[in-house]
Formats: sequence, structure tokens, C-alpha cells
Amino acid sequence: FPFFYNDKDLKKAEKKLYGRKGDRMMKTDIREKDGSYELDVDLPGFKKDEVQLNLENGYLTISAEKSLNRDEKEEGKEKDEGRYLRRERYAGRCSRSFYVGDALQPSDISASFEDGILRISMPKAAPKQLPAKTTVEIK
Repeated sequence: FPFFYNDKDLKKAEKKLYGRKGDRMMKTDIREKDGSYELDVDLPGFKKDEVQLNLENGYLTISAEKSLNRDEKEEGKEKDEGRYLRRERYAGRCSRSFYVGDALQPSDISASFEDGILRISMPKAAPKQLPAKTTVEIK
């Protein structure tokens, strides 16, 4: 289950985009069971409708997007609501991809989202059978 996530430039970009807590986004646990792989992805603060799964060219991509209500206008607020002095809640987009092979179809993958955790289950690909003869003739 290889994944490519150790690029220094990518980490620098994430830090600029998500702040100093960006390295904690989409923490993922991967378990191997007898016939499947199970992924638990932490997505705190996201709702089910803000998360998407896409399977394309053998890559499973998890995307999440959160936006704060930008329509709020300071001058139109009632006095009781006050004004923001600081906003630290996350707003932005993040994604992570895993190579799962070309044999999987979207219908093979099941997913659920509860309490900020995305749980994904997918079957293991059947191991390819090697031919009985493993030597190659030299002509």
C-alpha cells in the first residue's frame, strides 16, 4: 500500500496553507485484514458532505473542503453578536491519495463517516499466480 507523502516541498506548502497544525491533517491508520484493507482517516471539524472519495487511474483520493461563512459583514451585525478579534477555525481544502491498483472499481470500496473519522474498506487484490515454469529460454 505505497503512498507518496514525504516530499519536502509539499510539506512546506502545507505549512504555509494550513499553518503549523497542517502536519496533523488527515492522519491515517491502515490495517491489513485477511481479505481487505481498512483505513481510518481523521477529519476533525468536517461534515460528511464536505468529504469526497475518488478512484481514478488506480489512485484513491480523499478530499475535504471547509469554508467559513464569508457573507458576514461587520457593519450589518447586531451589537449583541460582537465582532471577531481572532479566527482560528480551519477553512481550506486538503487531499491525500493512495495507490490501490488498477483492479479496484468504485463499487468495491465501502466508506462511512462518523464523529470526524472516515472509515474506508476495500478488498485485497487476488495475488497473481506465477506460471509453473519460471525459467526463460535463451535462443
